[in-house]
Amino acid sequence: MYPVITASVPLLEPPNWAIAQRELFALLDHAWRRFEHDFTGPDGQLRYHSGLTSRDGVDDFYETFFNWPQLYLLGGADELLSASEWHWEGVTRQLAGLGMLQDEYERGYDWFHQGESLQLFYFLCMAAPDRWAERALRFAELYVDPAYGNYDPGRRIIRRPHNGSDPSREGLFDGGSYPWLPEEARMYGFPLDWVLPPGADEPERDRDPRLGEQMHRRMAVGDTAVNLAASGLVLNALILSGKERYRDWIVEYVGAWRKRAAANGGILPDNVAPDGTVGGLLEGRWYGGHYGWSWPHGWYSVGQAATIAALAAVTATGDESFLDLVRPALDEVISHGKIMAFTDADSSLQSRWVAQLGEDVHALTLHVPLRYADRGWFDYNPMLMAVPTALWHHTAAPADRDRIDRLRAADSHDWRTVRAFRSKEEAGHEEPWLAFLAGDNPEYPERILAAAQAQVRHRLARMERYRDREVSEEDIHLWQQSNPVVTEALVQLTWGGPQVIYNGGLQQARVRYYDAQARRPGLPPSVAALVSAIEPEATTVELVNLDPEASRSVIVQAGAFAEHTIRSVRHTVCTDPSWIGGLYDYGHREPVVTSASTQADGPWLEVDLPPSSRIGLTLRLDLHDRPPSYRTPFDRPSHQPRTPER
Repeated sequence: MYPVITASVPLLEPPNWAIAQRELFALLDHAWRRFEHDFTGPDGQLRYHSGLTSRDGVDDFYETFFNWPQLYLLGGADELLSASEWHWEGVTRQLAGLGMLQDEYERGYDWFHQGESLQLFYFLCMAAPDRWAERALRFAELYVDPAYGNYDPGRRIIRRPHNGSDPSREGLFDGGSYPWLPEEARMYGFPLDWVLPPGADEPERDRDPRLGEQMHRRMAVGDTAVNLAASGLVLNALILSGKERYRDWIVEYVGAWRKRAAANGGILPDNVAPDGTVGGLLEGRWYGGHYGWSWPHGWYSVGQAATIAALAAVTATGDESFLDLVRPALDEVISHGKIMAFTDADSSLQSRWVAQLGEDVHALTLHVPLRYADRGWFDYNPMLMAVPTALWHHTAAPADRDRIDRLRAADSHDWRTVRAFRSKEEAGHEEPWLAFLAGDNPEYPERILAAAQAQVRHRLARMERYRDREVSEEDIHLWQQSNPVVTEALVQLTWGGPQVIYNGGLQQARVRYYDAQARRPGLPPSVAALVSAIEPEATTVELVNLDPEASRSVIVQAGAFAEHTIRSVRHTVCTDPSWIGGLYDYGHREPVVTSASTQADGPWLEVDLPPSSRIGLTLRLDLHDRPPSYRTPFDRPSHQPRTPER
């Protein structure tokens, strides 16, 4: 089914990155088991004895485990998959008992949070598609089948911002006003800020029209841009089933938003009234919708949802022009950038940037606005790199690479700097990774692996402090803040991909791996991998077997979903055994390393690694020329490549 290459270059001095990578795998194996012991019960549920008084909370339970099956896919312990499945089942029963789910799915909430909830589910589908396909298709039908009440095919809109499995759940809150906390008001302001006359006194919270009747009338019905993240759920069903109905829905729904963006000068609007008109409930404003441009997060939520949808549509059709849903808005945000210190910015994401920038919070550097309202652009922050990185990683297009280079040139802080922090998305190290791929940050692998170690050990210390604490509703983020599993470094270094777009995206990767002997996904024990270049012409990978006695076999897959084709591979070889020297030599000689080429013409390549061996691979890939699939190299032969639409 696929060619086999045997590594022949001896491993004499293991590279530091390879040793550090395997040490991180070992530490993570200890850490997830410790968390499971300290914070979950024998039924798989989180130890929690309180209720939930608002619609919020489902995401916080599932997010705790979101990257556990991702670690399994990278090469984590065999038991990690069954543990991840057990905790999804347990948490689902737990949330159903708390009244938050119906038929195992969120009753009705916004897609900023639904996307967070579903990351665990998507990785489970990726790791064990046969066991999770039924649920995946059932969940997708909530949106594809209009009978469930979420989708209006005539106007091509999702009918309301809070949507899910319970069509009776209406509005944005239960009670007379939105449960907006004082700290949230301080950070984000209020929706519909134009409703109060200029100079009006601040109303009492439960009598504020911006949080009560006006919000219910103007924001609780119709479509909102963040609903675009639902396309990730439908794409997951398409990959699992291949059914055209899912492809057709993505084309129809994402295509409708694309037309609205084109009619708005290329900038994606954030709201559509029930009658299908942009701004129909907001007196013509293209901004101001729920989780839209004005409130609470702006581009942070809109940009991620748009990117998830655009990539879903491109993946479903091969039509790269769907990326026009994202690029004009992204470039518009960048065009309003200003040079300032973060300490002088009006950022609503203070805690994130204080950790990510460190002492550079005082440096004069590029800041871009995340939000737009009647007063214009505001909420200036350093550029969030997840979206530009995802675009470039998908397209490998010069224009998308040039955008990244221009952003780097405009920043005064050093993109090569690695800091040990863990954001909510378990991401945020795109800049030093991109610098590494550009060839001017050679120490990045060791630095990011050390930072990952620091993150795990910090979380272990936090677990020690809080493991006996009774968790209240106000503290349900404690589990996320204590989850010691970190995967960003491994995703970047081994798969050659960015961390998944957190609010509902599917994984991107240049390559993935399977253990040929164990017949499971992930790197085999003792094997380390490093992707050091992902240029359009070639992807460069090094594989190292640190085991001094056991052979390993790795199957290299092109793409996260076998969506690429490996046309050929040039690999290192050492055919001259004279490097060993004579019996009485005091040392070895330098091995003579040459190269050879092998044709592959498929999505997989097997590499046999004898004890203490290494191999460098330069993979020539045809990108996105195969239908994405959850099939493995152990399944039936692949489908024929398709020719993407252009």
